[in-house]
Amino acid sequence: MEVTGMGLTGKKNGMEPKRWKGNDTDQHALLSFKAKITDDSLGVLDSWNNSIHFCQWKGVTCSRRRQRVRAINLVNKNLRGTISPHIGNLSFLRGFYLYNNSFHGSIPNEIGRLFRLQQLNLESNSFEGGYPANLSHCVRLTNISIYDNKLEGKLPTYFASWPQLYLFALGKNYFTRSIPPSIGNLTLLHSLHLDYNSLVAGIPLEITHLANLELLALAVNNLSSMIPLALYNMSSLRIVSLTQNELEGTLPGDLGITLSQLQEFYIGENRFSGLFPPSLANASNLVNFEIWGNNITGPIPNNLGNLPNLEMLSLSQNLLGGGNNRLIDDWSFFDSLVNCTYLQYLSLNENSLRGQLQMSIVNLSTTMEVLYMYTNQIYGGIPREIGKLVNMTTLSLFGNLLTGTIPGSIGELSKLGTLDLSTNGISGVIPPSVSNITQLYFLALRCNMLQGSLPPELFTITTLQEVDLANNRLTGVIPVEINRLTGGIPATLGDCLMLEELGMGGNRFQGKIPTTFKALKSLRYLDLSMNNISGNIPRFFVGFHLMEYLNFSHNKLGGEVPGEGLFLNKSAFSIVGNSELCGGIQALHLPTCPVKFSRKEKEKIALRLILLLVLVPTGVLLACLALICHRCRNSKKVNEPHQILKDKQYPKLSYQDLLLATNQFSPDNLLGEGRYGSVYKGVLESVEHILAIKVLKVGVRGANKTFLAECETLRNIRHRNLIKIITACFSTDFKGNDFKALVFEFMTRGNVDHWLHPSPSDQENERNLTLLQRLNIAIDVALGVITYIIKVIQESFIVT
Repeated sequence: MEVTGMGLTGKKNGMEPKRWKGNDTDQHALLSFKAKITDDSLGVLDSWNNSIHFCQWKGVTCSRRRQRVRAINLVNKNLRGTISPHIGNLSFLRGFYLYNNSFHGSIPNEIGRLFRLQQLNLESNSFEGGYPANLSHCVRLTNISIYDNKLEGKLPTYFASWPQLYLFALGKNYFTRSIPPSIGNLTLLHSLHLDYNSLVAGIPLEITHLANLELLALAVNNLSSMIPLALYNMSSLRIVSLTQNELEGTLPGDLGITLSQLQEFYIGENRFSGLFPPSLANASNLVNFEIWGNNITGPIPNNLGNLPNLEMLSLSQNLLGGGNNRLIDDWSFFDSLVNCTYLQYLSLNENSLRGQLQMSIVNLSTTMEVLYMYTNQIYGGIPREIGKLVNMTTLSLFGNLLTGTIPGSIGELSKLGTLDLSTNGISGVIPPSVSNITQLYFLALRCNMLQGSLPPELFTITTLQEVDLANNRLTGVIPVEINRLTGGIPATLGDCLMLEELGMGGNRFQGKIPTTFKALKSLRYLDLSMNNISGNIPRFFVGFHLMEYLNFSHNKLGGEVPGEGLFLNKSAFSIVGNSELCGGIQALHLPTCPVKFSRKEKEKIALRLILLLVLVPTGVLLACLALICHRCRNSKKVNEPHQILKDKQYPKLSYQDLLLATNQFSPDNLLGEGRYGSVYKGVLESVEHILAIKVLKVGVRGANKTFLAECETLRNIRHRNLIKIITACFSTDFKGNDFKALVFEFMTRGNVDHWLHPSPSDQENERNLTLLQRLNIAIDVALGVITYIIKVIQESFIVT
């Protein structure tokens, strides 16, 4: 049987095998495409085999007459892999759709051979590299979307090659530099997506030449300067998105007239200034209007109710309001918003708006979901009919001048997730109807004048995550329904001198037990169990003679358990679940605490330390004198070449050996770096131990002298407190440069300096030393130095 290629053109017993009508080139290209797919978890390409014609393969569309591949549509198929260059052989391909998969690698330049290609959608993948330059050959393209990938570099400049282009989307990539002026050649372009990149400079004037442009998306870049005024005269624009750039200038007063087709306008977080455009209400098709985070001033027009389709109005973080004129009611515009029957999102926070809270707030559309009015100068009370806004999910009025009470109808806002009325002058009680807000997860009422007790019903809301009631006038017992409180234990509890019972168990309190608890001598019962409390058990509890039961169980306490007072009675306290505790009475069966030095022992240690600090400098001085004498007596002798570890006991290692041992001196193996050298961790097959390899910086002045001195010292001196040397390497690297290195035995417990001066991360891992351990290290180091001094003095006398 003969088999040639992938077309199965063999013969057997004189019979022809089954052949498919169509073009073998297309079939081969498709199979090459499949071969580059590394993950097909949904089995989408299982049908791509020789059992059926390739025009019947899933995702493949062919022309009826010629049976050539016209489209590949594999959208949302969870495919992973790269695009085969053979894709360029599908010469009849008009549509190529790989939206929302996990393709990666570069887009092959062979795609430029698809001269019939009209639509290319590679959106939401992980393609890398630059923009495919050969795509300019595909002159029939109408749609190009490579949105949400990892392409980088600069944008293409050959826009004149695509006279029929309708959509161009390269947003959410890593493109840099400026927008090329040649983009103005796309005379039929309707949608331009270049948002979420790192584009710089200004918006080119040539964009305003795109007479058919309906969507302009340039948000989240680094664009600067002023917007070309001609852009505001592009009557075809429906959507303008310029949010989060560094654009500046003013909005023209006739904005709503010149952009009469405008539906969505986003310029938030830029540097725009000037007056709010009074003509905005003329843009009757407007749905979303966002100008937050700028410096726009002036009053808000009273005719915004003429926008019947308005759904989102975001005016926060500006300078809106009447300025210093306190006679002007900045909220007069609010009544007109009642006519916006589709309004869902309204943000007016962080402005300079003064005036009384409008009663018309309750007549806003029942479609209203999010209302931000915080940090203004609103006074008055919350209307009783607030419950009419039945679809509200977020209501934030904090940081104003509101008074009155919280109306009971607040409980009718059953979909409310966030309610923030903090930092006002609200009084009265917290209405029990709040418990009807079954989806509430954030409640902030702090810094008001609320009175009464906490309604227990409030804490039956299962979705509740955070409650802030601080700085009010609340009284009574904390409901038992409250659980999982966080933060530190309030130190102000120490002011409750007559407190007899305090139960705070089963929460998420952390930190240490406040020292202010020392004043709570009236305590009979204290429960801090099942929290995250750390530190030691304060010894002042020993003197709590009225204490009947103390529960510290299941925390993170450590240190010594007192063995006096109530801690003598095992049944009077509980400390189970604290694994770091030690000592205490024998019945606790805890490990013995580390020995603590008495005052006399500390004095002896201090004396040894003082002697050490005196003897070591003295020894160093003597060594220096001995070295001077030694050099003076031998200055007239002919200097002999240095013998660098020539003994047979030291193995010979080459530059290549050390290069391989350190993975080419990889930064991952770098242990430390000094003035004269860098130390790497290495592994040699010929040596059993892990090595520490100190590579000399031969270009640094004085490094060579230091290297030779260290070799001489380590060759002549052995001591248990001096690191063991394995060998030395004196060679050249592959470029012919000098290479010198010392090879030591690797010390697994790291650098002494890091133990003596631990970083914050080391401290978290409890990497610290006791005073005794530090003293022993100092003594051992001193002994090593003294050993060296004695050796030098001995050699000096021998020479003499």
